This record gives sequence, C-alpha cells and structure tokens, in this order.
Amino acid sequence: MPKRPTPPIAAEKLGEPHAHLRDKAGKLLGGIVFKDGQWVLGLGGRMVGESTSAAHVLAILKRAAAIARDEGREVTLVFSATLRAAAHQEAADQGLDFDAFQARLIAEMNASSARQS
Repeated sequence: MPKRPTPPIAAEKLGEPHAHLRDKAGKLLGGIVFKDGQWVLGLGGRMVGESTSAAHVLAILKRAAAIARDEGREVTLVFSATLRAAAHQEAADQGLDFDAFQARLIAEMNASSARQS
C-alpha cells in the first residue's frame, strides 16, 4: 500500500522563521523557527530538535551547510539578524566568540559519535 504524503503544516503553526538552508535549485533543506520560546531546528523536512539555545541550533545548521558543501553540493544559508545576535550573545556570555562556540560544539558532537561507534 503506497504511503500517503504528509499534509503540509500551516505557516502560522510553524513559528517565526529565522533561518533557511537551500540547495542550488532553491529546495529547502533545513531551517530554524522560533516558537513558544524555543528555537526549533528542521532538517530534511522533519523537525529534529528544539532548544532555548540560539547558538546551538545555528551552529548545527551551519554544520549541516558545511557538510553539504564538503560533499560538493552548492547550498545557501541565510539567517536573521535576530538569530545571529542571540547566538553571538549566548556565546559571549560563555566567554567565547561564536566561531569558538561552534568549534567546541562540533568537537563535542564528534566525540559523542566516536563513543557510539
């Protein structure tokens, strides 16, 4: 029996958009919305997580863009000034610039993946 397509979610139920990752053809690969006090991360058409941490979700989406580029795919990542400011302030509150925050998060993710292997 063929699987029925999932109906689209109404825009007003998604939350306030703050970032999108698109391929060369303009297809949406991922994004971040702000809803009910949470930054919600979507990848590949699915909501994959939510967090109060703007820095965390932005770092993950930037990592997804870097992985796609490393695989030779042309992608574009656009994010709002609001998300950027929140992420950078959060990193600064931890005594880091955003690049250092992102590097630390990636190192933690890589270490976690290595332990699970």
